[in-house]
Amino acid sequence: MEERARKSALYEQFAQVGKALGNPARLELLELLAQGERSVEELSAASGMKLSNTSAQLRALAQAGLVTTRRDGVRVYYRPAGDDVTALIEHVQTFAVRRLAEAERAAHAYLGDLTALEPVGLDELARRSEAGEVVVLDVRPASEFEAGHIPGAIGIPHDQIASRLAELPSDAEIVAYCRGRYCVFAPQAVRVLHEHGFTARIADGGVPEWRRTGRPLATAR
Repeated sequence: MEERARKSALYEQFAQVGKALGNPARLELLELLAQGERSVEELSAASGMKLSNTSAQLRALAQAGLVTTRRDGVRVYYRPAGDDVTALIEHVQTFAVRRLAEAERAAHAYLGDLTALEPVGLDELARRSEAGEVVVLDVRPASEFEAGHIPGAIGIPHDQIASRLAELPSDAEIVAYCRGRYCVFAPQAVRVLHEHGFTARIADGGVPEWRRTGRPLATAR
């Protein structure tokens, strides 16, 4: 009986992580934090959640050991507790899309047909970028680009692509990336570029996946 109780106590702790992840708002916050640390106020603005709800969700993530904090004066900044947290989120997303038909349909409805955008693997992207064969385009919000981006990337937020086409070379292949494989910014940007005659593809991954390959990020701060 005592052994059963100890096992139950252990599995209850395992379940705490599952409970923390079993909320779409928390998954979105973790995806945002994977781009760089942020305050509650910044996360609330980026996610569109009320400040009180954002704070409550962050407390749940902290209690499950998924995020840590740093205080700067009166402001508290949050970040993932480690790269294993962002890897866990990616595994959850990929598992859902592979195993759940409804998740696959939802991903297709949200992102569109990604095969038509010819995803470029990150190893290939690194090699071709270093060789000067492609232009790397970061289409996340400016604050995320400044916090950390693929070295050599040009930063143009996805909702400004159409108005800033003159900043991009028309005779080069462009590879766009954003927050990760299930971020819609890069697919949207590449489709806009196609409409204007550019040769463009999406990267198969974003900043979190790039970081986990061991490659460095550049900052604009």
